Amino acid sequence: MLLEPPARERGFKKERLHRVLLNHPTDDLSTYEVAKRADVSQSWGYDYIDQLEAAGLVDDTRVVDPTGLYEHWRETRIHPNELSVSLQQPRDRIQETECEYALTTYEAENIHQGFLFVSETALYVDPDDIEHWLEFIEERGLIGGGNTEFRVTDEHVFYNAQTIDGVRTVSIPQLIVDLLDEDGPAVEAAHRLIEMYHNE
Repeated sequence: MLLEPPARERGFKKERLHRVLLNHPTDDLSTYEVAKRADVSQSWGYDYIDQLEAAGLVDDTRVVDPTGLYEHWRETRIHPNELSVSLQQPRDRIQETECEYALTTYEAENIHQGFLFVSETALYVDPDDIEHWLEFIEERGLIGGGNTEFRVTDEHVFYNAQTIDGVRTVSIPQLIVDLLDEDGPAVEAAHRLIEMYHNE
């Protein structure tokens, strides 16, 4: 059973910067603070933000083209490793654990916006909790396809995660980029969230 972080470090820096910029789109953070929150070197952060500015996506740290920056993030992101299982009442079962998680895609969108029918549950798990999650899956789930997708990636995915009515979800920008990677109605839901979150 394979549930582990992607075997690479390169590329996470860009993803972290995208995540921080889109979580603070109105220029309320300095370039120094963006790099610090993204956990990247100052020089690398300055250089990459300059590239985004040259592409017309940001002006200093203010996001001027949210849709374009989300597309850029989607095209350059490192996809998480995933494990699909079948769980009965997955959200309830997941909430019973003491492990760190954050829901995304359909379940998270339904909590924040309510546009999509929850056809599956997807969640990010902390790389340090993988063994606990594997035990949880062995005890309560059926492996191989199913209604629940466990995802593992860089721990920065939990940046600005939110808890609503006792349920933890990824940040709105992380949710948007995850929905853009889905098909059909999920993409429309992502664009609605962009309009709502970025007043586009």
